[in-house]
Amino acid sequence: MKVLIINGSPRSKGNCSRLVDEILSVFNPLGIESEVVSIGNKDIRGCMACSYCATHDGCVFKDIVNETSLKLKEADGLILLSPVYYASPNGSLIAFLDRLFYSANFDLSMKVGAAFAVARRAGTTCSFDVLNKYFTISGMPLVSGDYWNNGFGSKQGEIEQDKEGLRNAIMVAKRMAFLMKAIEEGKEKYPELLEEDPHVWTNFFH
Repeated sequence: MKVLIINGSPRSKGNCSRLVDEILSVFNPLGIESEVVSIGNKDIRGCMACSYCATHDGCVFKDIVNETSLKLKEADGLILLSPVYYASPNGSLIAFLDRLFYSANFDLSMKVGAAFAVARRAGTTCSFDVLNKYFTISGMPLVSGDYWNNGFGSKQGEIEQDKEGLRNAIMVAKRMAFLMKAIEEGKEKYPELLEEDPHVWTNFFH
């Protein structure tokens, strides 16, 4: 089993990274392979809606997005972490995810997704909602903890005081491991349930 972890924070040892530590403390003993990709300090362009990816393999911009796409294709799970600046995920992560998901030329359904938002005080639930929509539009089951996947802290290390947030990261990781294993078994036992009906597009303008 493989999990790809995307850390949107520009801080290499920030509060988002502390949540990653808790997640890895669950995955590593279980033998779940994980890779952390930090994109918060990368120069990432947003999607131009050029439709290059509709007829080519990957995005027109040859950068970390295409590199990560290859890793996502092989992953069983995806975890997103973002700091909150103005009641939404940070701009670098949004630009990255728009292009990553839009240009993916492979099936994302039944890959397991989880998202975390970290803030000083507020804006986490708004950001959490935005991140989860990348999963639900792609047919990816969501992993929940015992609360919304929030972390609180501003300066480096302040999240250590958020004991509930740290524990929740552990619970999410455990449930993610369980769900990935259950899906793997379910694909063999109930393949007919994964057969998709023809897609139908609704457009109210003709």
